[in-house]
Amino acid sequence: MKAIIYEGPKTIALRDVAEPVMIEGFVKIRVAYTGICGGDIGVYNGTHPRAKAPLIMGHEAVGTIVEGHPTLPPDTPVAVNPLITCGGCAPCRRGDEHVCQKLGLYGIDDSGGMADYMLVPARRIIPLPAGLDIKTGALAEPVAVVVHAMRETGYMPGDNAIVFGAGPIGLAQALALRAFGCTNLAIVEVNANRREFAENLGFDTIDGGADVLQEVLKRTEGNGADHVYDCAGHQSVVDLLPHVARIKGRIVVVAHYKKKPEMDFALGMFKEFSMYFVRVYRDADFKIAVELLCREPDFAKLITHALQPEDAQKGFDMMLDPETDAVKILFDFKGGMQ
Repeated sequence: MKAIIYEGPKTIALRDVAEPVMIEGFVKIRVAYTGICGGDIGVYNGTHPRAKAPLIMGHEAVGTIVEGHPTLPPDTPVAVNPLITCGGCAPCRRGDEHVCQKLGLYGIDDSGGMADYMLVPARRIIPLPAGLDIKTGALAEPVAVVVHAMRETGYMPGDNAIVFGAGPIGLAQALALRAFGCTNLAIVEVNANRREFAENLGFDTIDGGADVLQEVLKRTEGNGADHVYDCAGHQSVVDLLPHVARIKGRIVVVAHYKKKPEMDFALGMFKEFSMYFVRVYRDADFKIAVELLCREPDFAKLITHALQPEDAQKGFDMMLDPETDAVKILFDFKGGMQ
């Protein structure tokens, strides 16, 4: 089978490798699409602390069952929950396996989905409902991330929110918030192209290079936002977070920071806001994400490119280009499959 292999820092190649051999309790999947995630960029750059070459990359995978599932028949379209958990540590035992002490992901800690075939445990298979295009289903994993960010941190329909960052996760976060009744929602983004993309999805935007605090205060009658989602991961955003959250508001850090940020915690004391950090998703979040993709067609608009595996280098180059027009890039492994 063909697979996109991480071979070392900034070095990937499409290689012919052996198909995975069946293991009891696992399911073999014929991969249709796999997305590039920000985490994959860390692997590509050689900065991810766990990913070791050679490695089949990719954890945002969808495809069809080949064999091995105890209840679902072959050819069933499915999404992959890529978490690898131990099942025995304290978080796993208390139902928090998404923060397992040994948490791993397929595509980082084991062979992933940027390949013709993938092998995953049966319990990590989520069937895609009839009528959901399998290509759109490739968004299930990132949408599960943003669903988790809302469910884990006390969001309630009718609350208002500010989202920092109009990349794939920030846009998905805003779409999920809108779907679940968020009011007075706006996205803060410094990149004009990304602001335009967000506006074409129907969102209010705030220029990240302007006076963001004053704009947020205008929108919230001087109070600040109920919920502030950091989907950007930059010190300039951290500097704003305590100011744009209202008294007793909630700040949710969804982004991964490449550099350790600093924050004025005195403002946290004065305003008694809460600050949350979220990691991946629970099983329920993944199932809700799939349902959300079925009823909210705007999510599909996040997919701007579907490249052939032979264009793997092009895909990563586009992701690393600050002037790119790409939002979500998928690799198309489906071949003749519809």
